[in-house]
Amino acid sequence: MSTMAKIPATVITGFLGAGKTTLVRHLLERAGGRRIAVIVNEFGETGIDGETLRACEIPGCAETDIVELANGCLCCTVADEFLPTMEALLDRPQPPEHIVIETSGLALPKPLLKAFGWPSVRARVTVDGVIAVVDGPAVAAGRFADDPVAVAQQRSADISVEHDNPLAEVYEDQLQAADLVVLNKADLLDEASFARLQEEIRTQLTRAVKLLPARHGQIDPAVLLGLGAAAEDDLAARPSHHDAMDGAHEHDDFESFVVAIPEFTAPEPLLERLAAATAAHDILRLKGFAALRGKPMRLAVQGVGPRLQHYFDRPWQPGAARQGQIVVIGRTGLDRAAIAATLAAPVRD
Repeated sequence: MSTMAKIPATVITGFLGAGKTTLVRHLLERAGGRRIAVIVNEFGETGIDGETLRACEIPGCAETDIVELANGCLCCTVADEFLPTMEALLDRPQPPEHIVIETSGLALPKPLLKAFGWPSVRARVTVDGVIAVVDGPAVAAGRFADDPVAVAQQRSADISVEHDNPLAEVYEDQLQAADLVVLNKADLLDEASFARLQEEIRTQLTRAVKLLPARHGQIDPAVLLGLGAAAEDDLAARPSHHDAMDGAHEHDDFESFVVAIPEFTAPEPLLERLAAATAAHDILRLKGFAALRGKPMRLAVQGVGPRLQHYFDRPWQPGAARQGQIVVIGRTGLDRAAIAATLAAPVRD
C-alpha cells in the first residue's frame, strides 16, 4: 500500500488544561462531512473528555467514532490498548478518513509515535502531524518551566536538591515532538507577554516549527489536518528527555482521583469550593460536572491552577442520577481526604 493511500492520523498533545478537547471539538464541528474517528486518552479513573466529545451532538459525529482509553496514558499502554483500538478502527466496513488522537496531558508523545511503526498499523496509517497545544498564560507565568540559573545555584549550594522537574520534562517532550504549536488562550495575554512567550518557545524547539495563536482552540481544520509530516519516519528529529529509557517513564509523580459532589443551588458555591481546594493543595487540574437544583442542563467545570471555567454542556439524560463528580489531578501526595471534604461537603440552603 502506498503512502498516499494510508489513512492520516493527527496526534494532539499538550499539558493539562491547555485546551486539547476544545480544539478537537472545534475541529469536529468543521469537519465538513469528513469521516473522522477520535481516540481520547484519559489519565485517571473517569474519562470526562471522552464523555464531553461524545455528547457534542455534532452532525456526522457518531458516538461510535469517539473511542476512549482510560486509566493510563497511551505511551504506557501501546500494546495493550492503543494497537488493538487502531486495528479495530481500520477493520471497520467503513474505516475513518482521518484519525485524531487526543493524548493525556501527562503523556509523552514519542513512544506513541513509535507505535505507528507496528506492522499492522504502519502499512495502513501515517502520522499526518503532531500538534502541541500550549496554555499561553500558564506557560507565560512559568508554571511549567524552571529557571536554569536558579537551579544551577541551588545545585551548587545544596546537593540534596531534586534536579529534575517531571512537569517541565513532559512539557518539553511535547514541544519537541510537535509539527505545529498552538498557543492557546492568546486573548488572555497582552502583546508584550505573547511576544516573550513565542520567543521562549522558539528557543526550546530544535526544528523549524510553526507557532499559531488561538482563542478557545479555534483553528481552521485545513490548517490542522493535511500537514503530511509522516512523523513515524522522522523520530530522530524529535528528541525526548526519555530517549535513553526507550520510551518508558513513570507516572508516579502524578495522581488523580474522583470526588462525588452534591447538587448545588447555583454555580458560585461550587466555584468557591474548587478555588479553595486549589489554593490549599498542589492541584494542577480540576474537571468534571455538577447538577444545579431546578436546572435541566448539566454544569461542566474545569480549572487550571487558579483559573476556573464553567458552562452548561448538555441536558441530564432521562432517568440518570443527577450526581456530579470532579476529577482532581496533581502531584503525588495530595491530601485526598481534605480535598474531598472541601468539595463534597453538604450544601446548606
